[in-house]
Amino acid sequence: MQSQNRWLVLAVVSAALLLIVVDMTVLYTALPRLTHDLHASTSEKLWIINAYALVVSGLLLGMGTLGDRLGHKRLFMAGLGVFGLASLAAAYAPSASLLVVARGFLGVGAAMMMPATLSIIRVTFEDERERGFAIGIWAAVASGGAALGPIIGGALLEHFWWGSVFLINVPIVLLALPLTWRLIPARPGDASRPWDLTGSVQVMIGLIGCAYAIKEAGKRAPSWTAAAIAAVIGIAALAWFARSQRRSTHPLIDFSMFRSSTFSSAVVAAVVAAAALIGMQLALTQNLQLVLDKTPLQAALFMLPLSIASFVSGPLAGRLLGRVPDGVFIATGLALAGAGMAGCVLLQHAPYAWQALALAVLGVGIGATITAASSTIMLGAPPERAGMAASIEEVSYELGGAIGVTLMGSLLSAVYAASFSAPTGVDASAASEGIDEALMLAQSLSGDAAAQLVLSAQAAFGNAFDAVMGTTAVLLLATALGVLWRNRKGSAHAASGKAAFPG
Repeated sequence: MQSQNRWLVLAVVSAALLLIVVDMTVLYTALPRLTHDLHASTSEKLWIINAYALVVSGLLLGMGTLGDRLGHKRLFMAGLGVFGLASLAAAYAPSASLLVVARGFLGVGAAMMMPATLSIIRVTFEDERERGFAIGIWAAVASGGAALGPIIGGALLEHFWWGSVFLINVPIVLLALPLTWRLIPARPGDASRPWDLTGSVQVMIGLIGCAYAIKEAGKRAPSWTAAAIAAVIGIAALAWFARSQRRSTHPLIDFSMFRSSTFSSAVVAAVVAAAALIGMQLALTQNLQLVLDKTPLQAALFMLPLSIASFVSGPLAGRLLGRVPDGVFIATGLALAGAGMAGCVLLQHAPYAWQALALAVLGVGIGATITAASSTIMLGAPPERAGMAASIEEVSYELGGAIGVTLMGSLLSAVYAASFSAPTGVDASAASEGIDEALMLAQSLSGDAAAQLVLSAQAAFGNAFDAVMGTTAVLLLATALGVLWRNRKGSAHAASGKAAFPG
């Protein structure tokens, strides 16, 4: 690789990564308008968001090893093509169900691209300090891009229809394809390495089954039979996957890697950081628009400090890595994120300057955590396992996003349903399912009945918002303590002569 090209390569893969992570959150500011235009139910709304993350999580492991087999450049370019076509389909989807399908195909394209981004960085930057900085840029795009999604969505919705949040992907794909072909060298893959498609399908079935069970349990009147069947299918598929991987000579995941306290702590931190960020954004964007009556653009600008802080802290954290023990660095990032999340709850009625400060602290913590976790996972694996390590890192992030939407979305729905009280004389059984349904019903009423229904729905959603934000703050702080404890235990084992990393 010519030295003058390596930073251009980083720019290309970062642009592709930005597409992937922005697409996870760009819908948040579009949700109220999209739900209204497509007449989507609360359950359909969560599936529209989560279909993407669940498909990515399920396929990432297989795509990482497929990239090792075929060559990461080839898979990266194919993923760009799939992503561009799926973006067109999503932009013009005529119904909620077809939008869910299009989002699933977006997930396929993203899963093809995502492992290649880190693997290409790994082999492009041979100097360890440059590689740490490049991974810091990657992590800044990952965390800041997810925070940037609602801002991009809000800006587009100020002038265009909701499909524009997908259509914006197409010109970027058309630009990235020729640059990838020109700048990134085609490194041969290892044709002897098998591709475990069955394992990928098992993971995807397991994740979707568990997500369905959680969503069903969060409904006001759930079908416990359906939830139990989905849970059994999901858990059985994941257990089958784990058992087959332990017996495989070429596993998608080498579970022995998780014996390292540093490695396993980094994976847990990536999952929790992503779950907290995505779950928080899901609740906050809806609260800003549906309760505080802000426009999509106003809601996006409200969260701008979070995006800026995430972008800035990633590269800075990359520069600091190595000077502080990995476990301490990760725990500090999680603690900062937890403090910022708690501040968002406690200061939500304070002047905006204080709320912006809380969002900035949250962004710094998330950006630092993802940078440190990404570097720890990637640099802890041998070069021949670069694809596997990249897949594990990215599955952690995407799985965290899916967990954030599933758990926090279900918590949001459950607390809303429990808190909602229909005004006297109003048959509001549908309105108890979600605030979107309540506001749509209010449009068909008149006078005091409509006003009372809106106030009741907004009050219930306010309670649900507080529950989600408080839960994510506790989760971040508890994980920070867990990482410190786990790494101290690992250090003690290492000091007593036990290997810190197997193999």
